[in-house]
Amino acid sequence: MHEPKPAKRFEAEVLSRLKARYGDSMKSALEYSNPWEMLVATMLSAQSTDRQVNKVTRELFRRYNTPNQFARLKPQTLQRHINSLGLYRNKSKNIIASAKMIMHLYGGNVPDRMDELVKLPGVGRKTANVVLSEAFSASEGIAIDTHCITVANRLGLANSKDPEKIERKLMEKFPKKEWRNVSNLLIALGRDTCTARIKHCERCVLNDICPSSSVKKVVKR
Repeated sequence: MHEPKPAKRFEAEVLSRLKARYGDSMKSALEYSNPWEMLVATMLSAQSTDRQVNKVTRELFRRYNTPNQFARLKPQTLQRHINSLGLYRNKSKNIIASAKMIMHLYGGNVPDRMDELVKLPGVGRKTANVVLSEAFSASEGIAIDTHCITVANRLGLANSKDPEKIERKLMEKFPKKEWRNVSNLLIALGRDTCTARIKHCERCVLNDICPSSSVKKVVKR
C-alpha cells in the first residue's frame, strides 16, 4: 500500500525524479528551425510519431519552409510529401489554409498568442501550447497528449480523459515556470515506461510513490 504525500510535496517529488531521469530542461523531439516549421511539424504529429514526422519534414522543409511558400502549394503537392503520415489529406488542407491565414492576417509571421493560434485551421490548445513553449519560450498552458493523459491519471494528478480538464488540473498543481517541463517529462515517461498498453512499474523512477504502481513498497521494520 502506497502512502500518499501531501499534494505540493508529491508534485515536487515527481518533477525532481523525472528531471533526474530525463534531464532538467527537455525539448520537443520534433525538428524545426523557425516557428512556422514548428507549427507544421506539430500539426503533422497527430496520430504519427515524432520520428516519422522528422523523416518527412527533413525533406519537406528543404523545399518549403515559410508560410508564403506553403500558401502557394496545391493540396495534392503537399500530400505527396506527407502521405506516409496518418490523416495526411486533412493535415494538408489545414496546413495550407493556416499558411494563407497567416499571410493574410499576420504578415507571414506565426502568431505568438494562444487566442490567435487556436483560430488557425486544425490548431487546438495542444498544438498551440507546443508552438508557444518551443518556438517562443512562452507558457500559456500545458500541452496534453495521449501520454500525458495516461500518466497524469495513473499518478493521481488528474481524474479525467478530457485534455482541457487535465491541463487545468496540472496548471493548478505545478508552478508556471515548470509547465513546459511538466508536459515533456510526462510524455517521456509515457513513451518509455508508463505506456498506455503496459506500465513497466519495475523500472519506473516513481514506482514507490505512484498510487497505480504494481511494485509493492517495502516497509522496513
